[in-house]
Amino acid sequence: MTQWPADVLTLAIDIGGSGIKASVIDKSGEMICERIRIETPYPSYPETFSDVVADFVKDLPKAHRASVGFPGLVRDGIVVMVPSLSRKIKNGPREPELIEKWLNFDLQTPLQKALAIPTKVANDADIQGAAVISGKGLEFVMTLGTGVGTALFQNGQLLPHLELGHTPFRQNETFEEQIGNAAREHIGVARWTKRVLKAISKYDQFLFFDHCYVGGGNAKHLKGLELGNNVSRVSNKAGIYGGARLWDLDEEEVNI
Repeated sequence: MTQWPADVLTLAIDIGGSGIKASVIDKSGEMICERIRIETPYPSYPETFSDVVADFVKDLPKAHRASVGFPGLVRDGIVVMVPSLSRKIKNGPREPELIEKWLNFDLQTPLQKALAIPTKVANDADIQGAAVISGKGLEFVMTLGTGVGTALFQNGQLLPHLELGHTPFRQNETFEEQIGNAAREHIGVARWTKRVLKAISKYDQFLFFDHCYVGGGNAKHLKGLELGNNVSRVSNKAGIYGGARLWDLDEEEVNI
């Protein structure tokens, strides 16, 4: 059990397929400085990625710990699968060389070394979800960005991560292929939003969620739409705000 000061500060880093964002947040999840952003570099190689991230955040206020949201399947800080960063160019084809390099790469260890503070790495949708859930029932989080991220919580507890964006949806394509950013750019926002509504309904058919939260950079295109009584659109800043909550999910914290 780690002891943190009452005024513990968390360096929150949100890595996406399009951009990397970061800020420092207090115990309640509020930012104490302006959020900064850079374009996600392509290609991104795992062996140098930690130094890129550390250089990006070096001028932010000093924090006690860090949380890093990563756009892929992560277990215990180890990358099992990453869709976006396995491409040499943004929205390009996945490259076998990069797939192999990222496979089972322990990202948490070099990131912790580069940032020089205790660090947790988790899926970016898991971290976004930690910021917005109510803690009651089965809550489903869907993030719409370069791809489609998902997270599940039961009574406030983060469940094992499943890449539900890669499951079959319609027309022999996955959710990510149908409602990812490349699809939105190809078919236009009007058709894309209709697909998103169908996707939410389809997820409900096999998850039977109590509430669904839709976030990510492309969730802004759903503004003003009727999503359903048990569906909410949430801010893309949740990827930052959830950084403090990620630590609370895993351990009791004692103020000193």
